[in-house]
Amino acid sequence: MAVADRAWASAQLIEAAQAGDRESITAVISGAHSHVRRFAQHLCATPQDAEDAAQEALITLYRKIGTLRATGALASWMFRIVRNECLRRARLLFDRGEEADAGLVTSAEDEVIRRLEAEFVAQAIRELPDVQRRVLIMRDVLGYPGGRVAEALGLSTAAMKSQLHRARGRLRHSLGDMAGHGTASP
Repeated sequence: MAVADRAWASAQLIEAAQAGDRESITAVISGAHSHVRRFAQHLCATPQDAEDAAQEALITLYRKIGTLRATGALASWMFRIVRNECLRRARLLFDRGEEADAGLVTSAEDEVIRRLEAEFVAQAIRELPDVQRRVLIMRDVLGYPGGRVAEALGLSTAAMKSQLHRARGRLRHSLGDMAGHGTASP
């Protein structure tokens, strides 16, 4: 565990929490909250998803701290939980879109191609810089109005539009590169 992490979760505190000491569990969860929340805000598409992912991670910590094998692994374990929760929430968004398109699949080959294309898009979005990724997801995937996106991310409307334009351009470029190196169109 890094030195900064020890300030909120010493090995003794974690061991006591693992043994079931309620005060220690409370102290570990309380200390982890700001770190987990900040990490979730960088990974999740929306502030609401970030808050939900952070809460889910803290609930998991509370329920499963006794299963943590090494006290030094607490921070990486927590961040992995947050990352997985943010990814799960993003997948739900894509799955909802896939359900709407389910009637369009006509063969196993079409299904494979569709899934590969979806993975290309997801990968290209993951590679965008943080602000561009969040703006793109909030605006183009979730359909939030520009003013709401700008406000949620603490940007001016002009800055939000600029970030969205850059994100779309990078995405087009990335997808063009992937298509050139990936599967051929039928």
